[in-house]
Amino acid sequence: MTAGGPAPLRLPVALALSVAAGLALLVAFPLYGLWWTAPIGVALLALAVRGRRLRAGFGLGLITGAVFFGPLLAWTNLHVGYAPWILLTLFQATYLGLLGMALAWISPLARRRPWLWPAGIALLWVAQEALRDRAPFGGFPWGRLAFSQADAPTLALAGYGGAPLVTFAVAAAGGLLAYALGQVGARAWTRAAAATAGGLAVMLLGLVLPATTPDGPAVTVAVVQGNVPRLGLDFNAQRQAVLNNHVAATMVLAERVRAGQAKQPDLVVWPENASDIDPLRNPSAADAINTAARAINAPILVGAVLSGPEQGQSRNAGLVWPADLAPGAQPEQMYLKQHPVPFAEYLPLRPIVEPIAQAVTNQAKLLRTDFVAGTAPGVLTLGPAKVGDVICFEVAYDDVVRDTVLAGAQLLAVQTNNATFDESEAMQQMAMVRLRAVEHGRDSLMASTVGVSGFVTADGNVHDASGFNTDAVLVRDLHLGSGTTPATNVGPWPEYLLTLAALALLIAAGVARRRRPAPVEDTGQAVSA
Repeated sequence: MTAGGPAPLRLPVALALSVAAGLALLVAFPLYGLWWTAPIGVALLALAVRGRRLRAGFGLGLITGAVFFGPLLAWTNLHVGYAPWILLTLFQATYLGLLGMALAWISPLARRRPWLWPAGIALLWVAQEALRDRAPFGGFPWGRLAFSQADAPTLALAGYGGAPLVTFAVAAAGGLLAYALGQVGARAWTRAAAATAGGLAVMLLGLVLPATTPDGPAVTVAVVQGNVPRLGLDFNAQRQAVLNNHVAATMVLAERVRAGQAKQPDLVVWPENASDIDPLRNPSAADAINTAARAINAPILVGAVLSGPEQGQSRNAGLVWPADLAPGAQPEQMYLKQHPVPFAEYLPLRPIVEPIAQAVTNQAKLLRTDFVAGTAPGVLTLGPAKVGDVICFEVAYDDVVRDTVLAGAQLLAVQTNNATFDESEAMQQMAMVRLRAVEHGRDSLMASTVGVSGFVTADGNVHDASGFNTDAVLVRDLHLGSGTTPATNVGPWPEYLLTLAALALLIAAGVARRRRPAPVEDTGQAVSA
C-alpha cells in the first residue's frame, strides 16, 4: 500500500478492468438479463480506481461509463443519427467518471478501516444515481443498477426502500466482492471468504422478504397493441393510420367477446400515441374512438397527442373515453404527462439549443413544438378501477410513480410508444415496470404501440407479454390494491439518508487525505509507490 492508501494496480490492468466493468454492467440489463453481473461490474470499477489520483479515477470511470451506456442506449441513434447518441452516452458516462473520482478519493480509508470501503462503494453509487436522476433538466435515470434486477432476488427489496435500496444492495455486494478480491491479493483467505459470503447474503436477502399482494377485487383488463404502419420517427406519417389500427384491433376483441371467445373487459388500455391525431379537435378521430368504445362496451384509456393549449405547444395525454360518451361530447378525465423528455419532447433553452440541434441532426425540425408538462398525478377512474396512468419514460422516475399511488391508484398502467426505438429499449422499460409493481404492491401493465406489452403482477412477474413490431390484444384479470408498502410510505428518505452518508464519507476521506501524502501515479512500468 502507498502512504495514502492501497497501492493502485498497474495502469494497463486498471484500463482492462474499467472496460470489463462496463461490459459486466451492460449484460446485467435486457436484452441480456444477466443480473448477477451487476455487482461484478461495481467491483471491477472499484478495483480499477482504488488508490489512484482523482483525474485517473475520473478517466477510468468515464471509460466504464462509455462502454456501459454506449450499447445500452444504442436505441437512441436508430432514427436521428449518431451525434445525439454519442452526446448522451458521453454525458451519462461523465457521472460514472465522477463516481470513479469519488471512489479514488475515499481510497485512504481502505487502509485503516477496510470495512468502510465496501460501504463507501455502495453509498457513492446511490449518490451518483441520485444526482444523475435529477440533473440536468430533471435527469435521465436509465441504467440504474436497480433496473437490472427484475429477475433477481434483490427485486423484493424494492418494496421496502424502492430503487435506491435495490441499488444499494447490488453495489454493496459489489463492494464486498471488491474487498474479497483485494484480500485475495494479500493472501487473507479467511477475510476474502467472509466478504464473498457477505456479498451473496446481500444479493439473496430478497428471498426471505415476502412480496406484497393487492387485497382488492379482480378486474378484467384488455391491452390493445395496434402496431404502426412502419417503425421510425414517421410512424404516424399516414394520417390516422395508427388510430385505425387500434380501433380495428379493439373491434376484433369485441367480436371475440360476443362469440364467447374472450372475457368481457372492465376497461381497455391503448398505448401512448395510439391516436396519432388530436381527437378533441378532429371529429373523425373522435367518431372512430366512440365506435370502438361502444363496440367493446368498456371505457378506453386512449393515449393521444393533443394540440395546444397555446401556439407552438402540444400535450402528451391519456384520455378516459367512456363507452356511453354522447356524440360531439368530449371526455371529462385526462392525464397530462408530467415529465416530458428534454430534447425529445421539448427543447430546453430553445433559442440557444435549437441552432445546435439543427447542426447535429437533420431531425431537429420534428421539435417545432414543446410538450407542456402536466401538474397532477394521473389517477383516472375506468369502470370499477382507479388506474394510475404513467406515460413512457415517467416509469423511470421514483416520484412520478409514487405520487400516483399515493393519489389513490389501485393499479398502474404504463402507456408507451416504442415505435421510434427497438426491442431492447422496450425490454429495459418493462424491467422498470416490474420494479414499480413490487415497489408499490400494485398489479401493473405496459401498453405499447408496437411492443413489448404485457401484464405484471405485484410480485414482479410478467404475464402474456407480446412480441415486438406486431399487433396483439391481451386480456387478463388483475387485482386492485389499496394498501401501501414500506417503500411507498418512506418515499425518497432512503435515498436522502444514503446520499448524506456518502457526503459524510467524502468529508471523512478528505480529512484522512490531509494526514497522508498523495499517491504517486502509476506509469505502467511498476506498481505505484
